[in-house]
Amino acid sequence: MSAFARVTRRSLLRGGTVMLGSAMAAPLLSACGGGDQGGNPKELTFWNFYGPNPQSDAQSKWFTDLVATWNSNNDVKVKLHYLPVSEYLAGRALQTAFSAGQGPDIFLLSPGDFLRYHNGGVLTDLTPHLKPDQIADFADGVLDTRTVDGKIYGLPMEREPLAVFYSVDAFEQAKLSEGDLPKTWEQLLEVAGKLSSKDRFGLLFETIPGYYQNFTWYPFMWMAGGSAVPENGGPGFDSPAVHSALKLWQDSVTGKMSPRKPQGDGGNDTPANLGSGFVAMQQTGIWGVSQLAQNNKDFEYGVFPLPVPEGGTYTTSVGGWAFVANAKGANPEAAARFITWALGARDAEGIERGRQWNTVVKTNLPARTSVQEAAKSAGAFDDPALKVFLEKVVPGSRGEPRYTPEVYKAVSDAIQAAQLGGADPAKAAADAAAKIDAFLKGYKGAAML
Repeated sequence: MSAFARVTRRSLLRGGTVMLGSAMAAPLLSACGGGDQGGNPKELTFWNFYGPNPQSDAQSKWFTDLVATWNSNNDVKVKLHYLPVSEYLAGRALQTAFSAGQGPDIFLLSPGDFLRYHNGGVLTDLTPHLKPDQIADFADGVLDTRTVDGKIYGLPMEREPLAVFYSVDAFEQAKLSEGDLPKTWEQLLEVAGKLSSKDRFGLLFETIPGYYQNFTWYPFMWMAGGSAVPENGGPGFDSPAVHSALKLWQDSVTGKMSPRKPQGDGGNDTPANLGSGFVAMQQTGIWGVSQLAQNNKDFEYGVFPLPVPEGGTYTTSVGGWAFVANAKGANPEAAARFITWALGARDAEGIERGRQWNTVVKTNLPARTSVQEAAKSAGAFDDPALKVFLEKVVPGSRGEPRYTPEVYKAVSDAIQAAQLGGADPAKAAADAAAKIDAFLKGYKGAAML
């Protein structure tokens, strides 16, 4: 994600089992916000996991430069508050702060945890601060998981799609070529078997439970025609589509083609798994490009879209963090103005700021069309791997879904039960569906997407 993305949304979205309250009623988080605690309306706190950090890396500098530029031109100042991964992990620090009535004025939020805060009434509507041309500049669908009833509650920094990375050397050793890249689930397991040896696994799916594992599994559910909650009159989680997606992941482990435990930081850590030779193929995201450039610059690899089940439709999951403003903070209006300037400005400076974030200090696909065009003009997508992401991976993609913590946890338990616990996929799905269906009967929050 350019310079190595020291902190990724994936490492942050692991674990995620701590929940505050329930989304069955509106006040998911109560007594929230700096405003409730007499915060300073002239100085807004911005919680993030990028900067200023002790390493003072390129991503940290982007954040400090952003705030310095704003502060030099505005009476209301923004003060960065850096939190290491262990504190921001899965939103625990945020949950604790909001429950104590001390939530930050501005913070980073993923689609996977959006409803916890929207249903709790602590997200500011940014729409009044956005011009129509700014909204139109965001790529199709990228705002959907941050929008409720036509109102936009968060602006995304990036788009991070999932694909499969593979080792060229491992393919050559197994006498496989580019023509053998799998296009179906059946071919994926077949090729993974050929690539497996006593020293190497053929394929890596994430096995550590958490929001990130769910994020990486959802495309397989979608491609087979399934969903976590009923969509368009569909059956919900207990369906043949879900059973088949769970079984695919289970078969890769029981067939000893995939490890039960990844190396390094987990399934999102490309250097520790693919780059080290621990696996020959790894399902991960676009951030892997910069990870390998930083840590394994001579490593030869390729990228291909996620394989599709027989009769299925190609889909991948696209994640990315967003800036959001605390509706109960010291100065929500100023916080909203900062966010829409930082990530939505259409002037040359705003577009260049986005280009730097997405294709210089990280490797993402920009969330905005103008930024993507500027990046293309600068040659950002001349890199073969990034070109595959732009031209073959992201078309037909779907944003990371926003499910409540209760739905997320039921799905997570089903994945773990099938993948590592040896449970019958149909039973695992039925158990999860029972929990989801019971929860949905009393659910009164925003629509899940």
